[in-house]
Amino acid sequence: MAQETGFSVNTVRKYLVCEGRPRYQGRPRGMKKLAHYMAYLRERVEQARPIRLPAPVILREIQVKGYKGGISQLRSYISTLKPTVAVETLIRFETPPGQQMQVDWIEFRKGKNFLAAFVATLGYSRASYVHFVTNERLETLIECHEQAFVYFGGVPKQVLYDNMKTVILERDVYGPGCHRFNGGMLDFARHYGFQLKVCRPYRAKTKGKVERFNGYLRYSFYNPLVTRLKMAGLLLDKDTANQEVLKWLREIANQRVHGTTKAIPAECLIEEKKYLYPLPLPYQGTIIRAVPQESPNPLWSQEVLQHPLSVYQQLLEA
Repeated sequence: MAQETGFSVNTVRKYLVCEGRPRYQGRPRGMKKLAHYMAYLRERVEQARPIRLPAPVILREIQVKGYKGGISQLRSYISTLKPTVAVETLIRFETPPGQQMQVDWIEFRKGKNFLAAFVATLGYSRASYVHFVTNERLETLIECHEQAFVYFGGVPKQVLYDNMKTVILERDVYGPGCHRFNGGMLDFARHYGFQLKVCRPYRAKTKGKVERFNGYLRYSFYNPLVTRLKMAGLLLDKDTANQEVLKWLREIANQRVHGTTKAIPAECLIEEKKYLYPLPLPYQGTIIRAVPQESPNPLWSQEVLQHPLSVYQQLLEA
């Protein structure tokens, strides 16, 4: 029978012993390397609810504690602890190096302890810059732009925004596509030599590159950081956030292989810098909140810490 069927003698013997063809079940995946950290993972995920913590973030945390395994079994385990979150697919238009920077505000806390972040992403390299703030005033927006230009090493040809009032006051005032911009922001753009560009109303996802990074910032940086501080009874402040986010940008965000470009943003930035305008002298203009645009030219279309900083630093380095 073995010769006729091509099966081994032992397999034929099993056919004869049991009814029907034997079914082979896959070997259960071992989680011996992860077993020591399961209690921590359950507590970590439970403490963070309803915030979702990505597997790469948790992997870095338990690697510090001595975990030697990979991410696959970690993903399998934490998938049993939290629901799967669907990710919306966006269509993005690529721009040449030095052409565009996309800018956005992302709010994390409202009210008395308001905390937000200025986020800027270069369209070609996908290199990003983040600065946490306690207000979204025009002078703050301008200061964040200056810091971003220094961080990237130059100025892009245009900057894309949604319809924030610190940038645009009225649309199509001087004709289609010729808008009335905030006077202070317009003066700042003229000084640095870049073009103000805004998304169509209710189409903020036109700036999908920075929108996608906003989600990455929230889930891979802010949520892990704020939940770790919460476990120690601390509230994340602006200074601690800015100190930690620069380290995160340098070591993780701009060093990862980008999901769309399949390249490392920091390496692509080296090439994109060649196409950025050089930095001018520091901006000395007066901030004007509501001055109409003079020409329809479309080209110009301190927080107190809850605790000493050393307390936060000791916790984050633990």
